[in-house]
Amino acid sequence: MDERTMINDILEETKSNLLLYQSAISETENIELRQTLKQLRDNLESFQYELFKVASSKGYYAPSSKATEKEIQKVGKELENA
Repeated sequence: MDERTMINDILEETKSNLLLYQSAISETENIELRQTLKQLRDNLESFQYELFKVASSKGYYAPSSKATEKEIQKVGKELENA
């Protein structure tokens, strides 16, 4: 497996794990456990961002194009009406 594939696999797995942490946080009543899960999530988000920067600098990962102001306003209106 080449470096590009490994980095993209790790990025995908990391995003999946972030969703699992968020779900666990929202379903946990114990404050200490919630704080621990939040710290783990925050650490994983930092790791994901650092890996993203590496992938992006090597041309392994290209984020989607930036939204236009019109697209941003459209999504904002849809969220307000949800």
